[in-house]
Amino acid sequence: MHVQEWLDTVPPAAVYALVGLVIGLESLGIPLPGEIVLVSAALMSSQHTGVNPVILGACATAGAIIGDSIGYAIGRKGGRPLLAWLGGKFPRHFGEAHVATAERSFQKWGMWAVFFGRFIALLRIFAGPLAGVLHMPYWKFLIANMLGGVVWAGGTTAVIYYLGVVAESWLKKFSWLGLVAAVLIGVTSMLVMKRKAKRAADEAEKNLVAAE
Repeated sequence: MHVQEWLDTVPPAAVYALVGLVIGLESLGIPLPGEIVLVSAALMSSQHTGVNPVILGACATAGAIIGDSIGYAIGRKGGRPLLAWLGGKFPRHFGEAHVATAERSFQKWGMWAVFFGRFIALLRIFAGPLAGVLHMPYWKFLIANMLGGVVWAGGTTAVIYYLGVVAESWLKKFSWLGLVAAVLIGVTSMLVMKRKAKRAADEAEKNLVAAE
């Protein structure tokens, strides 16, 4: 069953709690599909299901900020042995290469790595624990964490909600051919954006290697 289809079967209060919990656990350092759950819930809110987008965005933001803060505390206490243990449990997410890439990003960008890391799947999982391991001053981490949580969670909710409302209104005026065209355009746009993002990430990695 798809995430959105499953969310359709639960009451709004449970949707809010689930979104906050999943995003919180992901921010804490557990590899979970927080972004997928948030996008699915935001689409629900645009389809007159009783899910309030403002409450949804607030719950997502709270989960992101609280989860990252707990991850920071765990990382600060556990140190590098914690990263080694996570690497053994989740090699696809916490392997040595991933840890090294994330650590270089933190050393180069500091607070900005925490802020922008919220928008990147790998860094979203790493941000809290790694900031703690590297002993980033908590006040700096908290500022970047709060700003990143508000912009990412609140912004994603708002954008997906309004896109859903516009798409619903637009699709009512066109045939199924319009729907197929919309899907093709959306998929093409997504692939182009992912390709550009990967190219930018590869370029940034080359620059970091060259600087070292």
